[in-house]
Amino acid sequence: MDWIINLFTNTESVAHIALLYAIVIAVGVYLGKIKIGGISLGVTFVLFAGILAGHVGFTAPKDILTFIQDFGLILFVFMIGLQVGPGFFESFKKGGVTLNLLSTAAIFLNVCVMFACYYIFFDTSNPNNLPMMVGTLYGAVTNTPGLGAANEALLSVFPNGAPSIANGYACAYPLGVVGIIGATILIKYICKVNTIEEEEKLNEEDAANPHAKAHNMHLRVENAYIAGRTLRQVCEFLNRDIVCSRLLHNGEVSIPTSKTTFEVGDELLVVCAEADAEAIKAFIGPEIEAEWDRSKDEKVEHFVSRRIIVTRPEMNGKTLGKMHFSSVYGVNVTRISRQGMDIFAGRNHHFHVGDRILVVGPEENVNRVAEMMGNSVKRLDAPNIATIFVGIMVGIIFGSLPFAVPGMPVPLKLGIAGGPLIIAILIGRFGYHFKLVTYTTTSANMMLREIGLVLFLASVGIKAGAGFWETVVQGDGIKYVYTGFLITIIPILIIGTIARLKFKFNYFTIMGMIAGTYTDPPALAYANASCSKEAPAVGYSTVYPLSMFLRIFSAQIVVLFFCGG
Repeated sequence: MDWIINLFTNTESVAHIALLYAIVIAVGVYLGKIKIGGISLGVTFVLFAGILAGHVGFTAPKDILTFIQDFGLILFVFMIGLQVGPGFFESFKKGGVTLNLLSTAAIFLNVCVMFACYYIFFDTSNPNNLPMMVGTLYGAVTNTPGLGAANEALLSVFPNGAPSIANGYACAYPLGVVGIIGATILIKYICKVNTIEEEEKLNEEDAANPHAKAHNMHLRVENAYIAGRTLRQVCEFLNRDIVCSRLLHNGEVSIPTSKTTFEVGDELLVVCAEADAEAIKAFIGPEIEAEWDRSKDEKVEHFVSRRIIVTRPEMNGKTLGKMHFSSVYGVNVTRISRQGMDIFAGRNHHFHVGDRILVVGPEENVNRVAEMMGNSVKRLDAPNIATIFVGIMVGIIFGSLPFAVPGMPVPLKLGIAGGPLIIAILIGRFGYHFKLVTYTTTSANMMLREIGLVLFLASVGIKAGAGFWETVVQGDGIKYVYTGFLITIIPILIIGTIARLKFKFNYFTIMGMIAGTYTDPPALAYANASCSKEAPAVGYSTVYPLSMFLRIFSAQIVVLFFCGG
């Protein structure tokens, strides 16, 4: 039996280290699925499994633990950056500015409440207490990347050994998850919200405000001004993007190009943004029932419409207007679908690998376009692994650049959390300029992200386990629990009430905004279960990119400015 004893005790053995991580991660993931009151801790339970393993002496060499911890963190934050990158800058448009400002204010209040709790409840002469409160802060807001960023920044401030802030995180996290949902419910009673009325308002808004999604209609040309003018001239006069996918002229059906001229009496199949439909009808002519477009006679039999997937890297970043589909290929692109959402095919649209485009035209021409765009589903199954590691390389170099800031004991560095995150966001949005294909399937992104997260959590937990009893049970563990709860709920109650009473946001949008601010999937799941509309998901996705960035960045700022004094 010596071999099995050696397997569990020889910390230098690769088999021992692999077995350690396998047990900690498997136990943590399975226990994290247990729900109490409909709420589970999810994959974060890996941290608690790691603490238990470290506490009983089931561990590995510290340098190995540190390497796996840091590599897991890099992989985790980089994949998050790639995911949020395309929507990061879009989130500031329209109502997103106000939601992001409210979210930023909540993050600032979290930090303020943390400092208030630190000065009220803790001995400020102990240099370990403020770092532990930073760990408590990130447990209270359920943000693991922030914990990683703070942990890394502490190594610059405490080169001889940083406090194990994961213990504060572990104490605050469970009540953090409960507190976010509980405070969100409390806002409903503070602001006297009727959820049935809120959902009815969402239905009314959907009916009254058409989104910029594709809308098709058949029109008869009755405006004499249009006679003799080309499709391009009509589009320029309207100053709106429209696609004319079919034209009936003198009894013959054709696919118009930008140089096709119109005459009074022509019938058109027009695709446009839904919000522009009325203006286009008013200018061109009335909407009609077009029997010619529904018939299967020989005049239209050779026309096909087909979904084509963009899979060729050479197409990444090219604009629709510069592809000249109608004039060169005799086809029209009428709709584009990205990540399950239909987008109107405007001339300035940039193609990304993974886009699905609806092409209308003669079958032979459509086949040519399909060949040009790739249209190979199998290609999408392979992740663009080179882009991921090029991005990580650049992110690490960028994160290592020192910035001297007056008043700081050490130069500011974005580190292995902030650097890869920022580079991933920029690559996700602008990577096509550098011929970098950032497309990964949702499952591939989630897999890499979750692997990075569990490796990080397991490492942090195992390292923290050795001192867990002294720090938490015999130390200030109870303080970390109740101060963490205050850090969780006070900003939510303040910002949520302001969002409702001053800015009149829908309650379900506020629920999503709060879940996104705290980057908390359980809170989003609760919000989605409470509403049949997409408002919670919209609120979540609007503030999530900036919130994730600010959580990681503020962790390093707080540690470098205030923990080194």
